[in-house]
Amino acid sequence: MLPSRVLVLSMLGPLCLAVFTLFDPSYWRLMVAIDLAIALIALVDAALAWRPLVSVTRELHPVFSLGRANPVTLTLRSRAKRRLQVNVTDDLFEQASSEDLPLSVSIPAGGRVQASYHVRPLRRGAHALGAHHVRYGSPLGLWQRQLDLPAESPVRVYPDLEAMRMYDLMARQARELELVRATRLRGNESEFERLREYTRDDDYRSVDWKATARRQSLICREYQLESNQSLVFMLDAGRSMTSESDGIARFDHALNATLMLSHVAVRGGDRVGLVGFDASVRAFVAPASGARAARQLIQASYDLHPELVEPDYDEAFDYLSLRVRQRALVILFSHVMDEQVAATLVKRAAALSRRHLPLVVLFRDAEVERLAAAPLVGPAGLYTRGAAAEILRWQAGLVRELRRAGAQVLDVFPRELTPALINRYLEIKARRLL
Repeated sequence: MLPSRVLVLSMLGPLCLAVFTLFDPSYWRLMVAIDLAIALIALVDAALAWRPLVSVTRELHPVFSLGRANPVTLTLRSRAKRRLQVNVTDDLFEQASSEDLPLSVSIPAGGRVQASYHVRPLRRGAHALGAHHVRYGSPLGLWQRQLDLPAESPVRVYPDLEAMRMYDLMARQARELELVRATRLRGNESEFERLREYTRDDDYRSVDWKATARRQSLICREYQLESNQSLVFMLDAGRSMTSESDGIARFDHALNATLMLSHVAVRGGDRVGLVGFDASVRAFVAPASGARAARQLIQASYDLHPELVEPDYDEAFDYLSLRVRQRALVILFSHVMDEQVAATLVKRAAALSRRHLPLVVLFRDAEVERLAAAPLVGPAGLYTRGAAAEILRWQAGLVRELRRAGAQVLDVFPRELTPALINRYLEIKARRLL
């Protein structure tokens, strides 16, 4: 129970009288009478407000999307015989925010209302929303009744699912995924699917002249990519993947691209699997097809976070070799900055290429490239520019060594990863490298 502004202001009268009694003691009886009256009224008002009059229930989807505004609905019920003006807020989990709280609602006598707010989680994993905190005025307005109502609503924060839903809608409407150049490739190196009318962006070599003659309009052949092939995503969750780009950890860039490409691959009839590792293997999903396979990847990775340890490539590749026998496109995400780690990666990529097709995704660093191109300002600027240029030279050498070892390489800025990876996947499929 907290005093309201009305109660605080009502105490100003007796306070003024207390000052007057310093000069004229005859005011003390009036002061005491007013004090007793205010105290009696306040006690009666507090007694009337003592019984809790508001209850709260919460409705939400048990899965939240990382970085998105996820809706939460509160239902407030009143047992009061008067209209209540209620303020309510919820305990959020760490690394979550809401711009809507606290909520202010008016509940009619004996009625109920619903109010909604949005939670924006900033970290994946298992979390929970906590207690409700409710505040409303007493019958006479002298007190603010505060209720702390225990509640716990478990939620799992997954990577950005809304982006995949957006892609799914666009794919169903036969539209192109934003920022991705190619959707379904057409050409004579894939399986024939159907005949359709010619469009301006079609290759003239795809025109079916017999069908064109029959229908008296240009008809072309449409081909689809081979399906029922395997992709395995290897997510390095070691030290170097904790660093951020555009406010997001490199690991999360890799995970978002993994889930988006797995969604594309599953819709195209391919199988998807996953190996998550740091100093040991922390997650594994065997390659499988269908929507269930994409959900398994989400379940296995939503609580996977990069740790400040060195990744063990030998253990991860040995684990993969034992469990994935059929040829697959193995996509490894890493940010290699150590010569010993780089040598291990090249060696393991060469061994892997005997059975699988390795695709190593390396992250470019915009800050390093900016420093390498920065104007020279004094000796410190010369040293900084030289160091940045040396890093770029070393990284370019690593890319060449990986390609000589038989690996495909995608060297890309984190913000451009998802569209670039999908395009490379489609290119590999079109060229029948698997």
